[in-house]
Amino acid sequence: MSATPIQDAIHDELVRSFAPSVLEVINESGNHNVPRGSETHFKVVIVSEGFAGETLVSRHRAVNKALAQQLAAGVHALSIQALTPAQWDARGGEVPASPPCLGGSKA
Repeated sequence: MSATPIQDAIHDELVRSFAPSVLEVINESGNHNVPRGSETHFKVVIVSEGFAGETLVSRHRAVNKALAQQLAAGVHALSIQALTPAQWDARGGEVPASPPCLGGSKA
């Protein structure tokens, strides 16, 4: 699947901000009850030496701060896997699967 404008903007901003060794920006909007072609739900897997010594909360805050413009422009959900290279290697370079959408308040 080809990238989309918001997906590209997220990717480019994370590259500028963190110089990651691994970066995957996955548009998961199609797994949710949104119109076809939406760019509202993303999963980010980012591996950077810059996360060494940082708590999980501070890593997430840094990613959210870097993506403030995209989040304000309609990104509804952002799943973040922010890892150091050692943590990535310990996981065997695997991207964790996202849980299925439960439909929000419709359940």
